Amino acid sequence: MKIRTEFPHTVTILENVWIPLSDDTRLAAKIWLPDSAPEQPVPALLEYIPYRKSDYTSARDAKRQAYFAGYGYANVRVDMRGSGDSDGILYDEYLPQEQDDALEVLAWIAAQPWCDGNIGMHGISWGGFNSLQVAARRPPELKAIIAIGATDDRYHDDVHYMGGCLLTSQMLPWASLMFAYNPSPPDPRWVGDKWREMWLERLAQSPPYIETWLEHQTRDAYWKHGSVRENYADIQIPVYMVGGWADSYNNSIPRLMAGLTVPRKALIGPWSHAFPEQCDSPGPPIGFLQESLRWWDHWLKGIDTGIMDEPMIRCWLQDAVPPAPNYKVRNGRWLTEPSWPSPNIQEKIFFLNENQLDDTPQPTQEISLVGLQNHGLDGGGWGGHGSPGESPGNQRPADGESLTFTSQSLDEPMNLIGYAKVELALKVDQPLALVAVRLCDVAPDGRSTLITWGLLNLTHHRSHEEPELLTPGQIYTVTVPLNLMAYRLPAGHRWRVSISPTYLRHAWPSPKPVTLTLLLGKECKLVVPERPFQPTDNTLPDFPPAEIAPPEPIETLRHEIRRQTVTREATTGTTTFTLHQDSGRVRYKNHGLELDDVSTHTLTVHDDNPLSLEQKVVYRLEYKREDWQVVMKTESKLTADATHFYISNILEAYEGAVRVFHKTWTKKIARNLI
Repeated sequence: MKIRTEFPHTVTILENVWIPLSDDTRLAAKIWLPDSAPEQPVPALLEYIPYRKSDYTSARDAKRQAYFAGYGYANVRVDMRGSGDSDGILYDEYLPQEQDDALEVLAWIAAQPWCDGNIGMHGISWGGFNSLQVAARRPPELKAIIAIGATDDRYHDDVHYMGGCLLTSQMLPWASLMFAYNPSPPDPRWVGDKWREMWLERLAQSPPYIETWLEHQTRDAYWKHGSVRENYADIQIPVYMVGGWADSYNNSIPRLMAGLTVPRKALIGPWSHAFPEQCDSPGPPIGFLQESLRWWDHWLKGIDTGIMDEPMIRCWLQDAVPPAPNYKVRNGRWLTEPSWPSPNIQEKIFFLNENQLDDTPQPTQEISLVGLQNHGLDGGGWGGHGSPGESPGNQRPADGESLTFTSQSLDEPMNLIGYAKVELALKVDQPLALVAVRLCDVAPDGRSTLITWGLLNLTHHRSHEEPELLTPGQIYTVTVPLNLMAYRLPAGHRWRVSISPTYLRHAWPSPKPVTLTLLLGKECKLVVPERPFQPTDNTLPDFPPAEIAPPEPIETLRHEIRRQTVTREATTGTTTFTLHQDSGRVRYKNHGLELDDVSTHTLTVHDDNPLSLEQKVVYRLEYKREDWQVVMKTESKLTADATHFYISNILEAYEGAVRVFHKTWTKKIARNLI
């Protein structure tokens, strides 16, 4: 990665600028401004997120925002209402208030003497989400967006639910992270003595988000708000969607390419939930800041950069790899598609016969399995594949705990790009049940590498809005969609489909152990998107090498440590999964703030009792500068019985050694066919 120090424009950094809103709330912004902009106005780029401009994102912001400013863009990085140095309380994700505020921010930027009235919005994750959401509001100042690691469907493709299943790996951990970060104080550098009053207000009023998320277990109006999939026509400006195969926010990208009618592009690389120019695990990174400039120059400056003459979609076809805890590089090659649905992709069908995937079905045969409650703990993280230990491990043990169907060795390599699905004829012995499906690459030595997976709460087999109890013993025909993929299986390797009624790391279990029975034959099949190489795959030049602006000087006082363990107590039949994340301790040299962040996530379950599952997340956050020190400690816990979920959240806050706040939230929420 190259650090660029020379740019066409010199840049001034405005560390804190207040943006006034109509209700007298002030939002805090950091602005990178080309020095010539006050006399020669320039387009602006807005990143609008809740992740603390003065510390949490300041290191990454320095590498990106200054780069764009050096090429003639005013870059505005805003702390959303209730976050960082801004006024107010952040009550939840993607509320109408958040979007209303964004419209005022855009109008404010456009009215500044250094802005020529043309604005782009960009960001990753939350910033990608609200770039899409604000675009759907059609503010006149917003001319184009780049959304990285984002989704168009908040119910099915975010951290809360998948296929109607509660995402154990994300629901509580993500809510717990926000529960710890939301009450963090503003920086006294910018708000002065008011910091303590603002901090105490946040401590008292910031809610645990998981209570609201669990109150909405179906795809209702709560999730439809902010899901641009509800009406793609709401977006009337150009859109550039970006994702990574080690991330979990890819399913939306082909949908948006198919559903939007505006100029649009898509890019999916090997990366995790990170910016493509900075992600080196897995890599390779690319010169995405240069690619972004081509987009912005075209749409905000009217310069013909040639970017819209290229194919709509560019994606990284991953080569086969043995399973590993993480990957420094995912080998592969770039492919292009002119549109979506792709004219180059054809469906290929494999039928699920006894232990086999075949081209033709055999006569109907029943095969059954009682799911293990600890099954799936080696399934890897949800979007965390750039972190040590979070790539899925060897799936051979998990395959042995499932109903598996394996193809013959391939005579020729086979490329899959797109959405696979598994169609099943099945029955269960309980009124509540789920099914988890994994598609793996089985090497000649027997090692099994996870390619993609999917979940379906069977009570949602007709609708995610109106689930219905199952009738034990009744035969159902269902389709389990698998997550988007691009993978090249070599000759000599085999496809394997594994099916289970449990998948603990990701899916909260059904209330009672489930016996899942498949009726093999013509109704049970794997449908995959086969895509041979095309001449156009060789028509695009490589991306330039990654480069960034000079990073912010940071001193590491304690290095990051990440440990993941699975232990089993044989005498009690208890399995415990533990993920300990010590993000280290750093000091920002420019202003002396020290930041310390440690968390531990545990899952504990007994072999035959899904109601024994207990999930707990503990956080400790510390902010310190000279004689100023604040600490937040949180503990969040989720359990369930047959009819209800039980949530507890504890928050403690310390100023120096003195505890200034303590509160416990508890909530009992009915299970809605989960």
